[in-house]
This record gives sequence, C-alpha cells and structure tokens, in this order.
Amino acid sequence: MLAAIPCNSLGRYIFVAVLCLAGQPQNTFAADGRSPSPIEIAIASERIPTDRVEDAWRKPRDVLSFLEVAPGQRVLDFYAGPGYYSELLSRIVGPAGSVLIYNNELYAQAAHHDLMNRLGRSRLPNAKMLKESSNYLQLEPESLDRVIFVLVYHDLYWQPRESLEPLGDPKKVLAILRAALKPNGIVVVVDHAANETPRQDLTAVANRMHRIDPKAVLADFEQAGFEFVGASDALRNTADDHSLSVFNPSIRHRTDQFIYKFRRP
Repeated sequence: MLAAIPCNSLGRYIFVAVLCLAGQPQNTFAADGRSPSPIEIAIASERIPTDRVEDAWRKPRDVLSFLEVAPGQRVLDFYAGPGYYSELLSRIVGPAGSVLIYNNELYAQAAHHDLMNRLGRSRLPNAKMLKESSNYLQLEPESLDRVIFVLVYHDLYWQPRESLEPLGDPKKVLAILRAALKPNGIVVVVDHAANETPRQDLTAVANRMHRIDPKAVLADFEQAGFEFVGASDALRNTADDHSLSVFNPSIRHRTDQFIYKFRRP
C-alpha cells in the first residue's frame, strides 16, 4: 500500500493513520486477557497528570472496588476538595449515573482553582457541585447509592482556628446521609488512623494530627443506624506509630490508613 503512494504524500498518509489509531481505545483487554472493569477503564482514561502521580499512594483501584461503585449509580463525594475521586467516580458511573461533589465553604475556597480546572470544558458532565454547611446538607431522600469519605471524616471533629465549633456534627451528618441513601446503600470511610482516643479528646487529636481513632468512626456509624460490613487493609502501614501529624514530611502520604465499609439497612 505505501509503495503506491507518492513520496510527497507519504508523510501526510502516516500522519492521518496515526490520528486514526490515536482515536481508538488504548487497551480493550486487561493484562490477563479479560475485559477491563469500569474502575480500571476510569483509572486508565485521560486524566489530570497530577492525579496519576497520586495514584501510587491513594490506590484508587482498591478503594473504589471496596466501595462497590458501578455504572448507573448516584454517588456523593463528601468533602471532595479538588475532586481527585470525583473524577474517577464520574467516569465509572457514566452517563446513566451522577456524582455530587460536596464541599462546605472552607473546602470550597481551598479547592476552588483546581476544581474549576477539573470541571472546565464540560469534562465531567454528570457531576454536580454542592456547597452547604455540613450539618444542613440538603439531599433527596433515598437518592444515593454510595457515599465516600477519603481522608476527611476526621474533619467533622476538626475545629479550625477562630472557629467556635468543629466543621460538623457527626450525629447530624450521618443522620442526613442515612436518610439520603437507598436501602442497602454503602458508605466507605478512608482516614488516617490515630491511637485509641477518649471521645472528649477527638477534636484535640484532629486539630493536632488530623487523625481519628477507627473505633470512634465505628461507634459513630453504629449509633447512626448503619451496619458495619468490613474493613480493607489496602492502605495500612504498620511502620506508622500514629504519633505524628499527617503533614509531617517523614510520614506524609505514607500514613497508616483504615478503610471501613458501612451499609444502610
């Protein structure tokens, strides 16, 4: 075929051929020959370069598989920040599903620039932003299939400087989420582990180290009427003794993290 093309047209032919190939799916099968899952397709899709750097320590395949997220679902990304997980969720649930990117005022201000870049040019058409107070978040009853907290549940106990109270009241927030979830809806919490902490000290630990005692999270959800489904060790790090702030350079992005799954009965 190429021999029949004039020399002055050869470069253009190759260029067009490359463009055609570039438009084809890069990988239609996983390494073992099976069709890739929606989660694998989302992770391999065209994404923001900095997100790909974060994949190494976030392990999104493990987290999202544990969430049991699937096409067609409606998902809430709680305190989504700049939307790393929001984008993956958007791509997984697809056009038949939707993602609510929720930030309160403080999170929205901090994440505004990066989140606007992520949502620009209608990159995630099935995603919608919410910005309300955590304790008064308005959600339609039984409208959600999944909710995810990634490294932010402790912030419900965190009390920013000059604030008269923590960012949220876990009892109020979990009551709102329970009402908004469909029966058998799932919540996954990923957070930095703290050592066992008396309840009256949870805010002090959140303020100082941005960690939370996993037992406190378990108690919060059980009191709110959720069933504990199980835990994943995908982000555990036994070398972390829970004594340092998660922002300490010696442990940043390598903290011991627990992953808990809860279900609304």
